[in-house]
Amino acid sequence: MSSSPVTVNGRSYRLPQAPTVVVCVDGCEPDYIALAVAGGHMPYLQGVLARGTALVADCVIPSFTNPNNLSIVTGAPPSVHGICGNYLYDPATNSEVMMNDPKWLRAPTILAALADAGANVAVVTAKDKLRRLLGHKMRGICFSSEKSAEATVEDNGIDGVLQLVGMPVPDVYSAELSEFIFAAGLKLLHARRPDMMYLSTTDYIQHKHAPGDPVANAFYAMLDGYLAQMDAAGAVIALTADHGMNAKFKLDASPNVIYLQDLLDEWLGAARARVILPITDPYVVHHGALGSFATIYLPADGATGMAERLRALPGIELVLPREEAAARFELPADRIGDLVVVSERNVVLGSASTRHDLSQLELPLRSHGGVSEQRVPLIVNRPIAGLDLARRWRNFDAFDLALNHAQ
Repeated sequence: MSSSPVTVNGRSYRLPQAPTVVVCVDGCEPDYIALAVAGGHMPYLQGVLARGTALVADCVIPSFTNPNNLSIVTGAPPSVHGICGNYLYDPATNSEVMMNDPKWLRAPTILAALADAGANVAVVTAKDKLRRLLGHKMRGICFSSEKSAEATVEDNGIDGVLQLVGMPVPDVYSAELSEFIFAAGLKLLHARRPDMMYLSTTDYIQHKHAPGDPVANAFYAMLDGYLAQMDAAGAVIALTADHGMNAKFKLDASPNVIYLQDLLDEWLGAARARVILPITDPYVVHHGALGSFATIYLPADGATGMAERLRALPGIELVLPREEAAARFELPADRIGDLVVVSERNVVLGSASTRHDLSQLELPLRSHGGVSEQRVPLIVNRPIAGLDLARRWRNFDAFDLALNHAQ
């Protein structure tokens, strides 16, 4: 392994001297940890908070999975790496598509650079939608819990994952999908001793259970146990999240939704404007494709006054034109619409009401995407002296802290 730092997207990273694990806990509103620790469910992390480094950071907006995971592994915002949602409108093909293909990625990852420098790198993520992006041009192990039974040496750098982990393939809508990641990470730490691991979970539990809920506490107790074992194996651990999570329902517990496409069809005429919801992915049972961030493509003759009209709606926090939104939220301007709309903390944005199947929402809706879900934990299991606590910390500082300050 090289002794020289690697430079990725304008930032320098030392190579790990001890096994290093960066963990992204999907949907981890800081209160989940605070209440689990207060309730005695996370004794290991309680010790880390006392003796290690504990910060609260900002994720990137939109506060969704793909933009933030790619920000964490590139050390840069979406304006650099290009992934501005789980889903986008592609004007070149006049189609709406998932942003799972690495062709959308505009920047290299820290993971690939470390592997190229000789580090033994492993990535385990929950859903296969992220695997190809996280593992782009990376030599090493990269697989998802969802497709763990199908992992091959050729495609994933490893086979026999189920035998290694000792668990069956979990249901995609379960806490076990995330537990499998930690079980796999711990087995890899002992069996393969990777220099660098990135572990990224799913937010199924956080969509369904509020901080302090017994099911949420059980999830964080599980997480605490695996982190303790990784620490005992000598790992440097940095833990952060891709976004927070908030309740998004009315007093009667029904989803608190503003259906933007319905409104624009009424104001401008049917199908003249196009609403894109970047939260959209194939896994909609727990959120119904409803989040607190949307982007709108307007017809040239219908743009005047639309921002003001949308801002006047109850439940709307921000409406920004393209260039202003790109500057404020560090987004690629060519991949967002004419307007960006952000809803208030307890409100979500929909397309047309007929396009959302909410019949499978078993519990009152919890979701994310807006500025209200921007605060996330940033925790390292080592004390780091001299940090500027007054600066704005970002979740994509995790690799910098883990590699440059905590070794």
